[in-house]
Amino acid sequence: MASVRKRAWVTSKGVEKTAWVVDYTHRGKQHIKTFPTKREATAWRADMQHEVKQGTHTPASKSITVAEAGALWLSQAENDGLEASTVMQYRQHLNYHITPFLGDVKLAELTPASVVGFRAQLRKEGRSPVMAKKVTTSLGAILASAIAGGRVARNVVREQAREHGTRQRRLEKRHDKRLEVGVDIPTKNEIRAILAAAQGRLRPLIVTAIFTGLRASELRALSWRDVDLKRGELHVRRRADRYNAFGAPKSAAGERTIPIPPILLNTLKQHRLASKHDRLRQRSRQRREHRQHRQSRLPPRAGRGRRRAGAGQSQVHRPAQPAPLLCELVHQPARRWRTRITAEGGADAHGAFIDHHDRRCVRSFVSSQRRRQRACCG
Repeated sequence: MASVRKRAWVTSKGVEKTAWVVDYTHRGKQHIKTFPTKREATAWRADMQHEVKQGTHTPASKSITVAEAGALWLSQAENDGLEASTVMQYRQHLNYHITPFLGDVKLAELTPASVVGFRAQLRKEGRSPVMAKKVTTSLGAILASAIAGGRVARNVVREQAREHGTRQRRLEKRHDKRLEVGVDIPTKNEIRAILAAAQGRLRPLIVTAIFTGLRASELRALSWRDVDLKRGELHVRRRADRYNAFGAPKSAAGERTIPIPPILLNTLKQHRLASKHDRLRQRSRQRREHRQHRQSRLPPRAGRGRRRAGAGQSQVHRPAQPAPLLCELVHQPARRWRTRITAEGGADAHGAFIDHHDRRCVRSFVSSQRRRQRACCG
C-alpha cells in the first residue's frame, strides 16, 4: 500500500516549507520518498507500483551509487575478455566524465531529466559533442549491466533516447561535417612529400598505410603470410592492440582482401629481400659466436692459443678455462664428450684426459682419483 501525503515544516530560520511524501511498504519495510510537487509524487508512485508488481523495484535506501555500478561494470567487462584498450576506454569514461558528476547519485534516483542535465553539463565543462555522446552511451551500458544484476529497474538513458532521440539526431547531424582535404586528410602533394621523405625500415610501413588504408591495429598484426606478392594481394585476417594482444577483426567485414598497387608491391619486395639478407647475416653471426664459444671451452693443447713471436712481437697465450669440479661432473648427464678433469685439491697437478661413455665411467674415474689422494696424502 502506498500513499501520497503533504508535509509542512518550519526551518530553524522561521521559513515555512512544504513537500509531498510517498509512503510505501516494500518487503516488510517502510520507505518514503519526497517530491516538491504532488504531480511528481503521484507519477512516481505509479511507476513504483508497476516495478513492485514486476519484482524489479529497488528502494533508494538500498540502491548502489553510479560509481559502484561503474566498478561492477568494469569488472564484468574484464571477466568477459574484452580487449585491454576497450576496458581502458571504459575506465576513462567512468573516472574522468561520469564519476565527477554522477558518482554519488544512486541508481534509483536517476531520471530521464537527469540524463539530459548530465549531457548538458558535459558540454558546459568543455567536452566535445562526440565525447558527450560516447560517455552517455557508457552510462547507458552501466545501467544495462545493473538491470541484468537486479540492482535497478530502469535504464533512463534509453528512455531519454526514445523520448528525445529525433531531436538529438538532428542536432548531431547539424554539427557533423565532411572530411576536408588538407585539413583532416593530407593532399596529394603532401602524400608525395611523405613518400619522398620516408626512408629506412619505416618506409614499408608508411607506404602500406598510405595505399591500403589499414587501421593501426591491422598494420600491427600484418605478417608476410598475409601478403601474396605473386597475386599482388594483401589479406587482413587479424589485428593487434597497443598491448600487442592479437585477435580476430571485430566484424566479418573487417576480414578482407586488398589489391596491392605497383609502388607498394615493389617496396614490399625490396623489404622482403632485405629482411632475408638480415636473417642470413644474423644466423651467420650466431653460428660464428657459437663456434667461438665452443672453442673457448675446449682444454688448452700444446701450441693452442700461442703464436710464434716475430720481430718486435711478444708471445700471446690464451688463458685456459678452469676445469670442472668432480662433484659437478658426477651429476652431469651421461653423454659422449672429451674434457679435462682435475681432482679438487688432487695430487695430479696436470689433470688427465679421458673419454666418457656413460656415468659409470665418470664414477670410476672419480674413485680412482680419490684413492690416489688418500695414498698420497694419507
